[in-house]
Amino acid sequence: MQSMPTVVGNVLSRRTFRSNKNLGFAMRLMRNLTGWSDAPRKLTSLSEKIFKREEKYGAHNYHPLPVALTRGKGIYVWDVEGNKYMDFLSAYSAVNMGHSHPRLIKVLADQAEIMTLSSRAFYTNLLGEYEEFITNLFHYDKVLPMNTGVEAGETGCKLARKWAYKVKKIPDNQARIVFAEGNFWGRTLAACSSSTDPSCYAGFGPFMPGFDIVPYDDLGALEEKLKNPNTCAFMVEPIQGEAGVRVPSPGYLKGVRQLCDKYKVLFMADEVQTGLGRTGKRLCCDHESVRPDILLLGKALSGGMLPVSAVLADDAVMLGIQPGEHGSTYGGNPLACRVAITALKIIEEEKLAAHAEKLGEKFRTELAKLPKKVVKDYRGKGLLNAIIIDAKYDAWKICLKLRDHGLLAKQTHDTIIRLAPPLVITEEELMKAAEILNHVLTEMSV
Repeated sequence: MQSMPTVVGNVLSRRTFRSNKNLGFAMRLMRNLTGWSDAPRKLTSLSEKIFKREEKYGAHNYHPLPVALTRGKGIYVWDVEGNKYMDFLSAYSAVNMGHSHPRLIKVLADQAEIMTLSSRAFYTNLLGEYEEFITNLFHYDKVLPMNTGVEAGETGCKLARKWAYKVKKIPDNQARIVFAEGNFWGRTLAACSSSTDPSCYAGFGPFMPGFDIVPYDDLGALEEKLKNPNTCAFMVEPIQGEAGVRVPSPGYLKGVRQLCDKYKVLFMADEVQTGLGRTGKRLCCDHESVRPDILLLGKALSGGMLPVSAVLADDAVMLGIQPGEHGSTYGGNPLACRVAITALKIIEEEKLAAHAEKLGEKFRTELAKLPKKVVKDYRGKGLLNAIIIDAKYDAWKICLKLRDHGLLAKQTHDTIIRLAPPLVITEEELMKAAEILNHVLTEMSV
């Protein structure tokens, strides 16, 4: 009789994933290859060597949690010592389908053997197929393919400005774009220029003109800005991720849509982190049945395989850009197209959005049971959640304790810990994570 690892290896090596049933079987087998252990994770000099090498040769632009990962499968990752962890960050929601999803691995490998890149100097057989698929799925006329989430944001801003001058007839160089306080969409100069976080903008001026800021979740303040006839767009995250999973009041997005219609302003939704099933709907905007004029997607659009982003809009907005005015060497490359189509199919066929909605409700029920002495509040939608830590406690130290017990999460803004596992997590695994959280936080509250 073959061993469990041999069986799984045979299933995967044949690469004959003809049905979702076989795929699910393979993933369940892989997930159970290494049993879960409640024993504390121990780091050795091997990890320390990796930390020191990055410190010596790399720019000091990140402050990682000290764990040196080497592989991932499903919701789990392993470090160089072989310790197994639950991933509760999901690369900031880029791996919604779990690490190393077999369908994504297969199309990535298959397409890499055929063609990876041609640039947009030539047509390819896959770009049009991808464009047709994604525009039909999200019901827009056109898509502009890019790579990173911040590139999608930059593209959206350029489209909005072109529309401002061509359609709304705003005087040249006078167009204004409004952003919500607490926004985060990247670290380019444009993104820094719209930021209200000193760690993002301090020391990087002068900043881009034509940007205005309003408080998040404040329709009155937004209306005052939209009254300016030179305002062309409002970019907003339906839930602010990096700001600490800030969920707006019910009706906020509907109100945004109504105000944008009233003042002839483009509603630009940054769904790079909140989209693609993460909050329990295909898009977070779907919770209020609103349709943005410009939709920004990224992160999970490739399932974590490679950088893929997209900007969707109708012809009135998208056709303002002409050849030579915007582009990307890698945007819409054949590898990205095949992977993105498959990633979107996985979200739909495996019903990950509905799964996230169901498990998210159960998870927040568990978050409500966490010790009130440490956890002041919790919030979220679907499987994008956060706990707010009392300032008397150190969120960084809590994350270190969680790591020691096999759960990887990261704090944001000192007192908030984001909890966002891959959407393929099972209820049993989610309850185990809740148990770890309760144990660690109760221990720290004593």
